Amino acid sequence: MLTIRNLGLQDYDITWQAMQRFTHERTTDTNDELWIVEHPSIYTLGLNGKREHLLTIGNIPVINSDRGGQVTYHGPGQIIIYVLLDIKRLNLGIRQLVNILEQSMISVLAQYDIFGLSRIDAPGVYVNDQKIGSIGLRIKKNCSYHGLSLNNNMDLRPFDHINTCGYSGLKVTQLSDLGVTVSSKELADSVTQAITAALLL
Repeated sequence: MLTIRNLGLQDYDITWQAMQRFTHERTTDTNDELWIVEHPSIYTLGLNGKREHLLTIGNIPVINSDRGGQVTYHGPGQIIIYVLLDIKRLNLGIRQLVNILEQSMISVLAQYDIFGLSRIDAPGVYVNDQKIGSIGLRIKKNCSYHGLSLNNNMDLRPFDHINTCGYSGLKVTQLSDLGVTVSSKELADSVTQAITAALLL
């Protein structure tokens, strides 16, 4: 059983604490959940994050998160789907879960005639060598939290002030810059459906 929650625009820190609490308190009988959310402008540093990748960040807050990966930016117009899954019960390895998240974004982009690719050396989804979707996960008690972000129609300028995902010069793109107009709700629903279908295989 998979529960899907649409949380709307939520503070990053509050949502992060809720994910930690959910994962800590869940049992082997707890339903898996997908949380659809957007965050106000914020930079997050993953467990491997180095502050040297924060360049000229101005007034945007920075938070040290417990997800994997380096530094990224979240803001309105970017869909985020947090995957709170019992990966042991689903018989999934971490790489398999990353692949499911990548392929879910790629399959949805294809619906809009956008050709997305994943890369072995750098998790996420890329279009014309520009990053459009990111993945960062944490595993505790054989359960995952955090998840994916996909750039839809947002202000991308804050990405110019960091080495996105720890890569100097990595450019970022979004659906609206690729000629696609879609609501964040419709986009998030499509990605959620793709993840759900993959998990039920």
